[in-house]
Amino acid sequence: MKSFAKRVIESLPARGLDYADVRITDTQAESIAVRNGIVESVSSARDAGFGLRVMARGAWGFASSARLEASEIPRVVKSAVEIARASALTRPEAVRLAPQKPARGSYRTAVKKDPFAVPLERKISLLLEADRLMRKNRKIKVAGGALWFTRERKTFASTEGALTAQEITESGGEISALAVDGREVQTRSYPNMSGDTRQAGYEFIEWLDFPGNAERAAGEAALLLKAPPCPAGETTIIIASNQLALQVHESIGHPIELDRVFGTEAAYAGTSFLTLDKLHQLRYGSDIVNVYADATVPGGLGTFGWDDEGVPAQRVPIIDRGRFAGYLTSRETASKLGEASGGAMRADGWNRIPLIRMTNINLEPGSWSYPDLIADTDDGILFDTTKTWSIDDKRLNFQFATEIAWRIRNGKVTSQAYKNATYTGMTPRFWNSCDAVCNMKSWRLWGIPNCGKGQPGQSAHVGHGVSPARFRRVQVGVSS
Repeated sequence: MKSFAKRVIESLPARGLDYADVRITDTQAESIAVRNGIVESVSSARDAGFGLRVMARGAWGFASSARLEASEIPRVVKSAVEIARASALTRPEAVRLAPQKPARGSYRTAVKKDPFAVPLERKISLLLEADRLMRKNRKIKVAGGALWFTRERKTFASTEGALTAQEITESGGEISALAVDGREVQTRSYPNMSGDTRQAGYEFIEWLDFPGNAERAAGEAALLLKAPPCPAGETTIIIASNQLALQVHESIGHPIELDRVFGTEAAYAGTSFLTLDKLHQLRYGSDIVNVYADATVPGGLGTFGWDDEGVPAQRVPIIDRGRFAGYLTSRETASKLGEASGGAMRADGWNRIPLIRMTNINLEPGSWSYPDLIADTDDGILFDTTKTWSIDDKRLNFQFATEIAWRIRNGKVTSQAYKNATYTGMTPRFWNSCDAVCNMKSWRLWGIPNCGKGQPGQSAHVGHGVSPARFRRVQVGVSS
């Protein structure tokens, strides 16, 4: 792949280009799903190709091909250059890239057990056992689970002299139980709605222990059938890490994407309230809220050696003691701020241009132990496991629902469960209401492998490390 990448770069015109880079990717994927004791699907796929991005007269051009053949290079080069020159005729301003030292080297996910080497029968048996245990509960009408694995090998080269190779392996899975009683239907998932994914091998699936959590998930689904709705009003809430990861994703991760701020990426899911005048000025959260974009943390879906512009992985401050401190940037957008790129450009495969995407947007651990936080809460509600969400196109007003919530009373999580639990807020006001974050012992890195953005749509694999946290005076439930 490196020799092919070099050949593409060497095939570029000697004059007339400001810059160019090529990405070659080879992706292997496998997925398995079971439902009510039956294997619903098993799929295996392989996808490879290369994409060439060029800049001519201050404008971008892009072309790609699924044929990794020397004879295909001239066609792709010609197409990319022609698109760039045509784009230059209508560009509002010339693209400028922040300076970047040419990257060289390799990166590889640390894997203990190669998921693609684990026998298919073993994976299916794991899911069927969890499925069987969930269906022991007579209220469970639909039980199921899934596993998924990907491995991407990627080579990057540029006219500036960059040449890198990366191999990223991911493993993930989920189980869920759907309980029915008349017209009432409730679901409990583990470890979260849409499961969890980590940059790791099959050892992560073993750590999740689906059979060991199956009966609990089924029991809680059945419990919710008779549980009362979440009461409406203003109260103290504690958000479990699986739901808090999505809260970070939607109300922090998306609005800090600088292309949204500039309006160059708006059609898919809106822009951002974080206009440039708010940088280093906005009180985003309370003093204990510290958030970093960290592409170096082991196991994160947003972890890598270099982004798709050859910028090395780094740890970028986003919120510093409550103050808005930085954006997710590309070389192009960072140059407008007079800064170096934060390394957040990634593409969903060889036939897509890179976009600014989240890496691992992490809420730094606080000082509270989880037991102490519960003990310190006289009255409140614990929200657990993502269910639904809604947020406006500026990422300001939101409502989230979780699969289950628990009443906290006199410093204890009671057995009182609530169904259809929701909470509502406005982003800065909500994060300013945070008065406690649990410590590293409760911190967990969650993976979201399907973050959507762009047209044509791209799915990014991103991570969020969080601990449970407490928020005061939050509106919960639905008022009649």
